[in-house]
Amino acid sequence: MKCRKCDERAVIRIRAHNLALCREDFLDFVLDRVQKAIRTYRLLQKGERVLVALSGGKDSLAAFDILQRLGYQVEAFHIDLGIDGFSEASLEAVKAFVKERGATLHLLRVEDELGMGVVEAARRLRRPPCSLCGMIKRYLMNRFAYERGFSAVVTGHNLDDEGATLLGNLLRWQTGYLSRQAPLLPSSHPRLIKKVKPLVLLSEREVLAYCLLRPISYLPDRCPYAKGATSIPQKEALNLLELHSPGTKLRFYQGFLEARGSLPQEEGELRECEICGFLTVREKCQFCTLKERLNATEGRER
Repeated sequence: MKCRKCDERAVIRIRAHNLALCREDFLDFVLDRVQKAIRTYRLLQKGERVLVALSGGKDSLAAFDILQRLGYQVEAFHIDLGIDGFSEASLEAVKAFVKERGATLHLLRVEDELGMGVVEAARRLRRPPCSLCGMIKRYLMNRFAYERGFSAVVTGHNLDDEGATLLGNLLRWQTGYLSRQAPLLPSSHPRLIKKVKPLVLLSEREVLAYCLLRPISYLPDRCPYAKGATSIPQKEALNLLELHSPGTKLRFYQGFLEARGSLPQEEGELRECEICGFLTVREKCQFCTLKERLNATEGRER
């Protein structure tokens, strides 16, 4: 199999684009796809201070690497969730990656914020860790970016991630979530930093191939609490459709983005949290409410 662009030996076939590419042309293809997403959805501008959330997994590391290669002013941000074994391995992967690139790493620990890690917080409140994790990460990323003067927070969500989320929201017809799903969540308040997803035009397989061919050393392990996540069967369903009709994921997601402007906007009026000052639709934000509930469990735990 020869490369479609240079006739060298191809290392990957991308059925969705009817392409076979050699290593160098594939790496260029990935950069082109990210540049297209940035231009099409007006995600970033050169000169912005960009904070990239790194988990240690392939997607976030690839996002940082690509943006750095494209000339964006990126700094790394990692949240230690306090998950025994997994968090230590994640942090080591992030540190090695950042050191290799001579980049700046900012680190926050959930234990320093809550007095305990995510797993212990979930145990005390009798909730699954995943139900707390996303909210905690979103709050801390936004707060840190605001306090340090960043104009954008980047996450490594890829096409498969966005497609699975879209499918789940459609199956439950959650119009509020649908109206807010986009590659760019713009800032509507000085304390709300814009959120950017530059990998949305790349499939999970393409991001994985990029990491292997670049190469980028990433943590292959999933969070031990991700088992049973609803996104897994949704990704499997989309993979089956993609197998029979290459390009389905991309058409599904891009078609939604073209139509989302007609969806009703159901987000409540934002106000400043009476405790921390960051935005919420309630009097107190979810993070401050979480801290209050955890403080109330202290006596019962003794």
